[in-house]
Amino acid sequence: MKRRANLFALAIATFFSFSAIAQNVTGVVSDAATGEPIPSVSVKEKGTNNAAITNFDGKYSIKAGKNAVLVFSSMGYASEESTVSGNSLNVSLSISSDKLDEVVVTAFGISRDKKSIGYAVQEVGGAEVSKVKDVNFMSSLSGKVAGVNIKQSGTMGGSANVVIRGYKSLTGNNQALFVVDGIPISNQITNTSDQTTGRGGYDYGNAAMDINPEDIDKVSVLKGAAATALYGARAANGVILITTKKGSAKKGLGISISSGYNVGTFNPSTFVRYQNEYGQGYGPYYGPDTINGVWTEAKMTAFDVDGDGVDDICDPTGDDASYGMRYDPNLQKYGWNSLFPELSTYQQTQAHVAGANDPRSFWETAITTNNSVAVDGGSENGTFRVSATQFRTTGISPNSSLNRNNFSFSGSQNLSDRLTVSTTASYIQQGAVGRMGTGYDNRNPNQSFRQWYDVGVDILEQRAAYETTGKNLSWNAYGYGAARPLAPHYFDNPYFSHYENYSSDSRDRIMGNIMTNYKINDWLDFMGRASVDTYSALEEERQAVGGVDPARYIRRNRSVSETNIDLVLTANKNFGDFSFNGNLGSNIRRNEVSNITASTNGGLVVPGVYALSNSANAPEAPSESAYNIGVNGLFARASLGYKDYLYVDVTGRQDVSSTLPTSNNSFFYPSATVSLVFSELMDVDAVNFGKFRANYAQVGADAPAQALANAYNMGTPFGSANLASAPNTDANASLLPESTNSTEIGLEMMLFDNRFGFDLSYYNQVSENQIMPARVSSTTGSIFKYVNAGVIQNQGIEASVNFTPVRTKDFEWNINANYTRNRNEVVSLFEGAENLQLAGVQGGITIEARPGEAYGAIYGISHERDAEGRPIVYDNVLYSRGRGGGVRYLRGEKAVLGNINPDWFGGLNNSFRYKNWTASALIDVSWGGDFFSLDTYYGYATGIYDLTAGLNDAGNPIRNSIYDADYQVHGGGGAGGLRFTGVSYWDGSVDADGNNDYSNNTVDVDANGDPLYGDMSFYSNVLGYSRGVAEYHVWDASYVKLREVALQYSVPADLLGQTGIKGLDVSLVGRNLAILWKANPYSDPEAGLSAGNVQGNQSGAYPAVREVGVKVNLKF
Repeated sequence: MKRRANLFALAIATFFSFSAIAQNVTGVVSDAATGEPIPSVSVKEKGTNNAAITNFDGKYSIKAGKNAVLVFSSMGYASEESTVSGNSLNVSLSISSDKLDEVVVTAFGISRDKKSIGYAVQEVGGAEVSKVKDVNFMSSLSGKVAGVNIKQSGTMGGSANVVIRGYKSLTGNNQALFVVDGIPISNQITNTSDQTTGRGGYDYGNAAMDINPEDIDKVSVLKGAAATALYGARAANGVILITTKKGSAKKGLGISISSGYNVGTFNPSTFVRYQNEYGQGYGPYYGPDTINGVWTEAKMTAFDVDGDGVDDICDPTGDDASYGMRYDPNLQKYGWNSLFPELSTYQQTQAHVAGANDPRSFWETAITTNNSVAVDGGSENGTFRVSATQFRTTGISPNSSLNRNNFSFSGSQNLSDRLTVSTTASYIQQGAVGRMGTGYDNRNPNQSFRQWYDVGVDILEQRAAYETTGKNLSWNAYGYGAARPLAPHYFDNPYFSHYENYSSDSRDRIMGNIMTNYKINDWLDFMGRASVDTYSALEEERQAVGGVDPARYIRRNRSVSETNIDLVLTANKNFGDFSFNGNLGSNIRRNEVSNITASTNGGLVVPGVYALSNSANAPEAPSESAYNIGVNGLFARASLGYKDYLYVDVTGRQDVSSTLPTSNNSFFYPSATVSLVFSELMDVDAVNFGKFRANYAQVGADAPAQALANAYNMGTPFGSANLASAPNTDANASLLPESTNSTEIGLEMMLFDNRFGFDLSYYNQVSENQIMPARVSSTTGSIFKYVNAGVIQNQGIEASVNFTPVRTKDFEWNINANYTRNRNEVVSLFEGAENLQLAGVQGGITIEARPGEAYGAIYGISHERDAEGRPIVYDNVLYSRGRGGGVRYLRGEKAVLGNINPDWFGGLNNSFRYKNWTASALIDVSWGGDFFSLDTYYGYATGIYDLTAGLNDAGNPIRNSIYDADYQVHGGGGAGGLRFTGVSYWDGSVDADGNNDYSNNTVDVDANGDPLYGDMSFYSNVLGYSRGVAEYHVWDASYVKLREVALQYSVPADLLGQTGIKGLDVSLVGRNLAILWKANPYSDPEAGLSAGNVQGNQSGAYPAVREVGVKVNLKF
């Protein structure tokens, strides 16, 4: 009886126990930051197999007993455990900061646990690239990713140079590959060779700049060969993977609206500081010493302007320098604006003073607007997102603007439990007018403003002259006494140039893909994807009648198309303590490119009509090229994991390329990686995550198009005879693929409750068998021939650090820093070659690849130096009128003067959150490296810079003669010249063999102990192009920039009430606000000509633009 009673009691307890388990628990899982519901969250009772999943409204239902513990988990969110205390349980999930849960996007868009990969990957959120808008979104990555060196050209809509882990190809493409939702996008530029080497032209930007930052969800940077191996030959330079925003399952539609307005002004610290003491001319080369009773030092032109039979004092307007007569407000003279009958100042004198408005007033306020709207939605079976963005910007140059419209769609649909179809499509239309001319070219105003200019010109009077007449009334007219006194000599009126000699361009682009995913079983998936990227571009350049350069019209048409077909089989399987993840796939790529360039010949028949049919003479034969490239690839990857702490990967890819000879057109490259999550093997409270990784990889690269067989250039027919010419570079039917071997080791850790973490990498990459043009005998009919030769090496370290010093409920402070140190060396070239010239620029400078030196060596005339490295100076020749004398630098041999690579670069970002306020500031640093400035090379000679005037250390005018007593009397003041310090004085001694003898040199004083001064009295001074040394104009390229600043306020939800607005953010933003340190006082050390291999050359550099603005984001 007792036993039955016990059994009955047990049955009653069991019944009530099962009753408790059987209660229905419901709730909603939402995002802690946005409050929006999260679909597909796993809800599992801890310690059991009892589980459920949230629907597209974030709702769930599960049977669980009181005090049961439910575990909520979802990819990208930190897991949450909650105890059941009733029938309802709502949970909020926060974004995960745990490396164990972190998922990253890798090659071919494959998502993998970051702990399992054995190579460096760094991600940047979409908000980081759209927070502070830039015309070229690639510039927004600068300072944010270790190993990625980004340089901006500085022109409106110009290109950005994106190089990951150094230059790897001697003559080929070194730009990173961009991949958007599986669509590869080349970042090569198509600018002319004249433009890239500083001889003039327009920077039309990179093709990848069409990507809309408003559509970016995240950016994943794959740095090493092991990370990019599956992409094949074109990914040898690293890959920047971009995942765009997609729709999400939700009730109703989600609407996002973003609007931004930015104002940009030029940064004066990156522009010329003009002297305002001396007028136009090169020195005492014009009229007599005295004109009409006034001592002019032969620096003014004598001409009878008013016809009274007496010579008048006139500016030598035909010359483009400022080494003329000292300004005197009491002196009346005739200037450029006295020449032209169309002006009210015709034949009127003016005071001999500096212009009231120097070229700083030429730069206008740049206005940028960005408006975007996106609508997304979905259900349990499908999602969609459609967006439109309108981007408008004006440059700081007059008559410059760029407009871009982006339209995109993405959608997915579950056709069954196993089959999903998805697609993305974008249409981009871009048009620009008045791009800013670059280099040593009349279309670039900085050629004049920085190198050849008259500081007596009021630039706003030049604007008024053009706006009043519409004519080219130039400050640099030939002038008084010339055969054509009103015609421009060297330079046009800069406003005439910008409004009449202008470019325009447009690009229409479509890119998209369609993808199917089929789940074969619970461990095997199949993906098929077809993608296309195609665009047509038109570039037009105009030279108006009446300008310095002959009237001309140039038209370029370019058509580009790329298609890819990817088939990938993916396996995921667990075997007890082991896990397997792998892919087997193929890629078929086809590229088609066609170009045609045509221009008028001999001027224009009708001024202002820009068409090939308006050519004064028969147009020359157009330049045409067209080629197709085909690459077929097979690849495989296998990853084996053991107990979630040890992972080994191996990959292999076999490519067949049409740009290589049939006998050698196939090449295989493998990789192997290992990842050890050692934190899983230890129990240390301070260590949340720790991983060691290592890898080895080999990646190949095929030849450029049309490198196997010669393609002859057809010229303009001579009468009835057709003319053709052989190419400068002879093709080679025996080329082999290039090869890069890479090793990498790394360490990742998260410590102290994930409040401190770092990622360290060391890499070594050797690229060999380079495909490059080698000089051959001219008897072959060519100058160069493609050969396999040359080795280039990159090795370096990267570090990323994140730190949260303060984290409370209301306040959080985060620090993110990155550091990169890359050492690049050209190990060898083709046999017998001492150098490979990448570009020859002005000033006797070449940019080269030289064995034993870093890629991009700056080569030119150096200072002769003493044993301690001090530049040597010696006595200068004394000319008439007190010119010359003093000392000058002794020119040495041609040598390596610097290189384009920084010693290190990095970024430091501080971000703060206080309740609904967030703020951030990014410091971007590049330290070391060099550039040659043609601007100071010429500008110091023409006397426009402040350094060429003022007082020397003795308190005397620098431009005074050093010795000539007669000149001193008229010039006023004591001995002039620029004091030299840090130099070694050579008295001219030679040894018995006739070689210079520096054994008796003195430091900073001459043989008599007197200080050393260099002559600055005329254009042929000791610093400029005439008697200076090129090395003097090679500048340190280091900089420390305040790159980005942002302040955002998110309006609390309770204040929005029933407005229907789910989120409202208002931001104040700033970009390139200040350069905190740089060596060159007159330019932005980051400024260049365009992207590409030719860097380190500034010619007519544009000033940096500081931007501030406001941005509003709305969500409905």
